[in-house]
Amino acid sequence: MDSNKTKVIILTRDFRVEGEIDLLPGARLTDFMNGAKGFIVVTSAKVSTPGGDGIVEGEFINVHVRNIEVILPADKAL
Repeated sequence: MDSNKTKVIILTRDFRVEGEIDLLPGARLTDFMNGAKGFIVVTSAKVSTPGGDGIVEGEFINVHVRNIEVILPADKAL
């Protein structure tokens, strides 16, 4: 199956993560999160503090689902 790279912004209590996740074509972000187990993979990731101080960039990182407070498509962010 083909995947669809979707740019997202993820907010945790301590970090802001910007990057891409793989969604199946036609899948909703809500469905992706409901099916996530333990960790999600974020590629082309940039991690910063809520204040915007950069911490790390990586080809991919794993984000623990329980730590996610907000996730949204980056193209929908204000």
